[in-house]
Amino acid sequence: MNRWTSTFEAQLVLASQAGDAGAFATLVDRWHGRLLRHATRLIGDAHAAADVAQETWIAAIASLSRLDDVDAFGAWLFRILTCKCRDWIRHKQRKRGLWNRLLLRTEAMESPGPLTMLASTENHSVHQAIASLPREQAELVTLYYLEEFSILEIAEILNVPAGTVKSRLHYARLTLRELLKESNDVE
Repeated sequence: MNRWTSTFEAQLVLASQAGDAGAFATLVDRWHGRLLRHATRLIGDAHAAADVAQETWIAAIASLSRLDDVDAFGAWLFRILTCKCRDWIRHKQRKRGLWNRLLLRTEAMESPGPLTMLASTENHSVHQAIASLPREQAELVTLYYLEEFSILEIAEILNVPAGTVKSRLHYARLTLRELLKESNDVE
């Protein structure tokens, strides 16, 4: 048994796989808050995070029967969520890119947009510094420090080797340290 799923939750997963809607509702009650918090940290928009968490549950329902290791339910669920967050971010970036090209083409706006103005303001909190990290680094930092998952659990969520997680986390810490120095939060 690992930290991800208790014996009770493993039984809920098995019951859900057998078609017990009540068991699945209990799993949702137990995990939804964590999913929502993590999605909000990754994408920075509480309303969109709620949508992404809902999409995660829909995907979980659709593929729950294929989950062989019921003890890994939590890691499996967070892997789905992380992929859904990445999809949302890519979609938003694509839309932003189309919008930026439209603005450049029409030259309708000469002053910096609100995203540019936000990016240029000083960040004075750790959470703001984390939000300004590259997406993959922000994912690692939030999973490790804010969600308090172990290296092995993060490796399972991201579907990469533990050594890769350690290396990426090291570089994320360096980047975060530089961001905090730049914002005068750390000397």
